[in-house]
Amino acid sequence: MPVIDLRSDTVTHPTQEMREAMARAEVGDDQSAEDPTVNHLEELAASKVGKEAAMYVPSGVMGNLCALLTHCGRGDEVVMGDESHIFWYESGGGSALGGLPYRTVRNGRYGDMDLDELNASIRPERSGFPPTGLVCLENTHNRCGGTVLNLEQMRKLAAVAHERGVPVHLDGARVFNAAAYLNVSVPELTATVDTVQFCLSKGLSAPVGSVLAGPAPFIHEARKARKMLGGAMRQAGVIAAAGIVALEHMVDRISKDHVSARKLAQRLSTLPGIEVDLTTVQTNIVVFKLADERWEPDQFLSVVAEEGLRISSFGARRLRMVTHYGLEAGDYDQAVKIIERVLVRVPAGAR
Repeated sequence: MPVIDLRSDTVTHPTQEMREAMARAEVGDDQSAEDPTVNHLEELAASKVGKEAAMYVPSGVMGNLCALLTHCGRGDEVVMGDESHIFWYESGGGSALGGLPYRTVRNGRYGDMDLDELNASIRPERSGFPPTGLVCLENTHNRCGGTVLNLEQMRKLAAVAHERGVPVHLDGARVFNAAAYLNVSVPELTATVDTVQFCLSKGLSAPVGSVLAGPAPFIHEARKARKMLGGAMRQAGVIAAAGIVALEHMVDRISKDHVSARKLAQRLSTLPGIEVDLTTVQTNIVVFKLADERWEPDQFLSVVAEEGLRISSFGARRLRMVTHYGLEAGDYDQAVKIIERVLVRVPAGAR
């Protein structure tokens, strides 16, 4: 039975063009900066996000962690949203490996943060206080439903940190989705942050890899963190070649995923037992609530999986679907039909 996998945009397979580029990639020792394909990817990536230099890493988690370890010294506090990906899903790496305590600021409905609350979270200089080493933003915002911080929000949030002498890192795993939604260039969106991490393996459909970008001296230091974390690679041009194709040929199609997500969300919102906040469906993520309390979320996920649909849990009865390359309109139609079909059943064990 064919399976429609909407758990994430990380489940995409490389395009034929990516496979061909990988097969013919010129390679060398990346750890010694001798892999020409990796070097080209890093130069291209830096230009795409408006930064001076970039570093290829195996994952977004490693990219964010390299940023934290490079920006901060042991004991420095890192400020981030209470719904941020770094806080929820990255294993507390900054704390565990860098001795960096996290301080959270409440994320609003669309992933924004109150400027006064952010300012209050930055420590004044005082004996006994951990110094604030970094402020982290996220765009698009995963747990808030793929929502987007606009240019003005980015500028104001970054200004709060910079006015206090604190650098800003952007977890921009899907920053190309954010730029597409706003109809601006990525460099416009990243201009106010010091460093940015973005994923090649999410909306851009490459099979593996992320990029950390920023000033050249910063990236030079970040390579030491990558080495320490085991991320320095050898003939990595084989996978970097797919990232080049992603940046050159997969950016323009991202808006198609946004259209698919909007249509998917609108259809889900008509189903009894499903609640969707359509105002948060801005990019390629659809978060909805399983309001039919006859169903426990884990049981519901299991049953729809048996029917050929894979989606993920966000907790608090929230479920997530992510549109991506490789699926067509018919797949999304079938996904809605499966959910509709399952909802009319009486769950096993229900009274």
